[in-house]
Amino acid sequence: MMTDVPLHVIHLDQDDPSKCTARALERRGHAILHYDVRKSPKRGFLLDPNSGALLGPDDRKLIDIGAAIVALDCSWKNLKGSLREVSTNTNLIPRTLPIVLAANPISWGKPGRLSTAEALCVSLILLGRTEQAKSIISPFSFGEQFLKLNHEPLLVYSRAVSNLELARMQWEFFDMPESTDN
Repeated sequence: MMTDVPLHVIHLDQDDPSKCTARALERRGHAILHYDVRKSPKRGFLLDPNSGALLGPDDRKLIDIGAAIVALDCSWKNLKGSLREVSTNTNLIPRTLPIVLAANPISWGKPGRLSTAEALCVSLILLGRTEQAKSIISPFSFGEQFLKLNHEPLLVYSRAVSNLELARMQWEFFDMPESTDN
């Protein structure tokens, strides 16, 4: 039997508390919140949408020996500064997620604009922890919708055998961004 992946959230208190999925995850016992960046886990992966390196099958070895997944709960408007603060105060390995669509009420249908709960759910699916993923997302009003909306990509992503394969798979479902090279 697989053990649950430790889930942590660095919470910078920048959003409306009533819409904060990180706080709801903590209330339900699914994640530990850290209001001080320096008290976050020392070993694990930081979900960083600007990382360029995907979280995926190649990262399972570290997860299997107890590494944590750490999400950053901050305003999208303050993302760059918040990521800079976290990267200078931790040794977490930055990872991004393959493209999926948000189902939360604030960013519904927007590619990659995930709530903390959605991002952690995707992470768990990529790491082969589907039951844990379903248990953390299902209490949210948009949880079932999120899993239905992204059913096909998540199913395919979960079957990837390497991070490189995972990177290629996302373009089966979403348009590849145009190159900025001339």
